[in-house]
Amino acid sequence: MDLPFNIVIGNAISLIAGIFIILSMWVNDEKQAYKYQFLNAFILIISSVFFFSWTGVVTMAIAASRNAMVYFDRLTFKWTMFFIAVSVVLGLLVNTMGLVGILPIIAIIQLSLCNYYLKTIKPIKISFIVNSAIYVVYFLAIWDISSASIESFTALVGLVSLARLISSESKSA
Repeated sequence: MDLPFNIVIGNAISLIAGIFIILSMWVNDEKQAYKYQFLNAFILIISSVFFFSWTGVVTMAIAASRNAMVYFDRLTFKWTMFFIAVSVVLGLLVNTMGLVGILPIIAIIQLSLCNYYLKTIKPIKISFIVNSAIYVVYFLAIWDISSASIESFTALVGLVSLARLISSESKSA
């Protein structure tokens, strides 16, 4: 496959995935947020193939599985530790990008722990924003400009949504 062609196709697929990550930041329902997180991760598996990012493929597959478990209220501590262990082992085994390839592993560990421990929308939104920041750096490093732009926009949407949530809580208190 031709690298410039792959970059164009990968960016187009990532753009579609980005719609779902933005929606996950905007909604104020935990279940809906994880449904959109699942769809984002699932589509990013495909785009990662076009970027030859095998760490991305592995971590996005694990993230999609984990998000499905959160959505169906099946994520236990043991499953959380399983996802973290598999992410680290497989992520390191397929990493061909050095330190850049470790960023998705860090992101999946961060979000896996947050998925297990955080149960209300405000801290969940904060964890999504932190996760987006990690992925902005990663996507820029692999030339996934579409995802980097979308993740940056997503983090801003998350911040606005978080501010609106906090504002509505203070008005109702």
